Amino acid sequence: MKFPQLFAALRKKREFERLQMPFITSMLDFDVIIEIGYAQEQNRVITPKQLFLLKLGSVTTVRRRLAKLTAQGIVARHGNTRDHRSEFLTLSASTLRILEKYGSLLLSIAAPTR
Repeated sequence: MKFPQLFAALRKKREFERLQMPFITSMLDFDVIIEIGYAQEQNRVITPKQLFLLKLGSVTTVRRRLAKLTAQGIVARHGNTRDHRSEFLTLSASTLRILEKYGSLLLSIAAPTR
């Protein structure tokens, strides 16, 4: 095998996901979280409408998943002070901490061992 510890690394990744990220119950949840986090990382704001326009899934499904993530405290909604009809989405601080640990794990798995 080109990557002799492939399955050990994949087990480690899945164990972290199961223990630290039980709020991710579907790939769509993960996609929504990634897009909101990416916008934050780029110092941009993202609205629910912009999230729907990414076509991650049907608008109804994305809306339902977003509502679930918001109710769990994973995603926060902030009112737009300029236009009170819209709101911005961000990840909670605790979610960001978990995802930073997850990123460190992924980097450690991807780092070549010598």
